[in-house]
Order: sequence, then C-alpha cells, then structure tokens
Amino acid sequence: MAFVGSEPPARSALGTSAVKILIAGGFGVGKTTMVGSVSEIAPLRTEEMISEISGPKDDLSGVEQKRTTTVALDFGRITIDESLILYLFGTPGQERFWFLWDELSLGALGAVVLADTRRLDGCFAAIDFFERRQIPFILAVNNFFGEQLYTAEEVRDATDLDSETPIMLCDVRQRESSKAVLATLLEHLVARVAATPVSR
Repeated sequence: MAFVGSEPPARSALGTSAVKILIAGGFGVGKTTMVGSVSEIAPLRTEEMISEISGPKDDLSGVEQKRTTTVALDFGRITIDESLILYLFGTPGQERFWFLWDELSLGALGAVVLADTRRLDGCFAAIDFFERRQIPFILAVNNFFGEQLYTAEEVRDATDLDSETPIMLCDVRQRESSKAVLATLLEHLVARVAATPVSR
C-alpha cells in the first residue's frame, strides 16, 4: 500500500510494518508532551533550557512557564498490534529549527499537526509544509488549559482546511487522548488509500 508523496511502510521479516509518523506544530504546543504520554518506551528527547539569549527569539505568549525547548527531535514508539508499530518523531517548533523538518519528514506516512487556539497561527507553517509535500495529516487542537475556546469547525474555518482533513480536540497530557489522535490519523491514511484509484 502506498500513500501519495510518501514511502510505503517498512516491513520486517516477522511481517510487522514499521510506520513513521511526525508530530508537528508551533512552539510550546505540546509535541514533546504527546510523544511522552503515548510512547511505550522512554522517549528520546533533545531538550535544552530556554536561555536569556533564546528567550526573546521565542514567543512565550501563553506558555510563560515553559523552561525547555526541543532543538532537534523527540522520538517514541507505540505498538498498535503484532503487525503495526508506529515510530513517532516530534519536530522542533521554532522557526530557526525548521530546516530539520525536511530530514525528519523523509519516509513519513503521515503527520499530526498540533494547534493551540490561543496561538492558532503557530500551526500554519506545519500545515503549509505537509500540504506542499502531499504528506497526509490531521489537525489536533490541544487543550492544556481545560477550556476549549473554539469548535473543530471554527478551527477549520480559521485554518482554511479542506473538509477531508480531520480535526479533533484533544489533551495530549492524557495517554488515551493521544492514542485517539493517532487512531484518527491511521483511519485517515486508510481512507485515503481506499479512495485512491488503482492504476492498471
């Protein structure tokens, strides 16, 4: 099975498919938290302290208590069943690290774009990145603060996403919520394959 703009999943000798999924979005939106909440292994993190030098470069509006930031990637793994393992790669959010996105996206079958409705413009770069490369994605609106400011359809209007791209509300601190996000992405990928005409 192949997806537009991406490589087929790698299959081991045991018949298990290994699928690469990206977790992307703006600075401080919860990418590291999502990978950590759902990974069955201790996640690999490349976090550094936010220094006085980097502080002015990063918009801390809404995340004033944030003390660390991802400078390369976060990595985790979750086994769906005996035939499917997801490898999760969280991208850095700051603009000065966007050059890493091209490398991280190689071989990815799909992506989760995380959004924060208090700073919705933070997800626009990730949406544009995946649309341009024809990598399927869903938009997950992360609710860290217990109050959902907008509905999924209001977010769809604000981000100008087509009706086929799933949008869901979530709290990535909760393992079950993060799992539901990944399940929605997998369903979206399967639906895209089913809708793709078979070439003869």
